[in-house]
Amino acid sequence: MFVPFTVVRHPLIDDRLTQLRDARTDPAAFRLALRDISTVLAVLATRDLATEALTVTTPLARASAARLESAQLVLVPVLRAGLGMVEAVHTLFPQASVCHLGVYRDEDSRRPVPYYAKLPAAVEGKIAVMLDPMLATGGSAAFSAELLSEARVREIRLLCVVAAPDGVRLLAAKAPTVKVYAAALDSQLNDQAFIVPGLGDAGDRQFDTLG
Repeated sequence: MFVPFTVVRHPLIDDRLTQLRDARTDPAAFRLALRDISTVLAVLATRDLATEALTVTTPLARASAARLESAQLVLVPVLRAGLGMVEAVHTLFPQASVCHLGVYRDEDSRRPVPYYAKLPAAVEGKIAVMLDPMLATGGSAAFSAELLSEARVREIRLLCVVAAPDGVRLLAAKAPTVKVYAAALDSQLNDQAFIVPGLGDAGDRQFDTLG
């Protein structure tokens, strides 16, 4: 029924998630908290990446070592809310390429509406790391995963802050191999398809476009 789904537990995530949920948090503090959560999620979601064994010379002796080839990743922020997660993850993996997908949810039909997609051939065979703070209905995530699969990526991982059971179920039905790493699994969606208790509209809160 469910995709591979992991709620990542860490005291830092708990603290920053509190800031994200708090309606009093201003856009600048919201962006910083989102950046910190994205860093922890990315670290824990990439524990199994391949490394190359090598030997280095320290100031005292030779030592066995390992090198991570971050070019095996492609980072895929889902516009626009996913933009707030890119810098943190790209800092960890500077050789990763970055592709953007623009998808919004139609407020009447609640279906995903694509408006931008650029996935070059170079993504083929790579691990795609989708970045989107919210997994609500799951429509945008499932649509994005379909585009990435068509581009022949090797594997898809989704990093999100808050997920709803509805979104996890839809993703399980539409893209069951996607691995999801979230800071929290909330209880439900409201009648406007917003996650409850959630944290509001992540894009508006990051970029100060509320109201």
